Amino acid sequence: MKVTNCDIPGLLVIEPRVFGDDRGVFYETFNLNKFREITGIEDVSFFQDNESISKINVLRGLHFQNPPYAQGKLVRVSNGRALDVAVDIRKDSPTYGKYFSVELSAENKKMFWIPPGFAHGFVALEDNTTFDYKCTNYYSPDSEGTIQWNDEELGIDWGVENPIISEKDQKGQVFTTFVSDFQY
Repeated sequence: MKVTNCDIPGLLVIEPRVFGDDRGVFYETFNLNKFREITGIEDVSFFQDNESISKINVLRGLHFQNPPYAQGKLVRVSNGRALDVAVDIRKDSPTYGKYFSVELSAENKKMFWIPPGFAHGFVALEDNTTFDYKCTNYYSPDSEGTIQWNDEELGIDWGVENPIISEKDQKGQVFTTFVSDFQY
């Protein structure tokens, strides 16, 4: 596995070793011991796996869960393609309010580690994009938060025109009024 540190501390892009021949491919999508070894994150445990399937141009996000129910996420796309985005919402972080994006696809097999303290979202770039999440905490609706996906201060380039947005995500909080519960 290859790990790449991103411009924002804490975010990691992980590329698995893929074994292919004329029959197809094989690769390990997750191994806790290897994850801990290659990332240096020893105290991680995953409690919940989620999967969403989206039509092209469906945009989901920007979501997070506040402490004590904050979630780290290890995400990947098992079918299709998506632009995945993480926004730093850790108070006093030198990259507070900055975002990082990466294309995840069934073809490139990249994974993206997003620790607690980031708002997360993605846009499907193909029909039937299957997005898989491993989460470090259980879903807690009372601690859930949403920041507007198109907030002008964040300036995220989603790369699509007229995305399909849920009603909940349309009502996301404006970043300038957002008060973070996360520490750097």
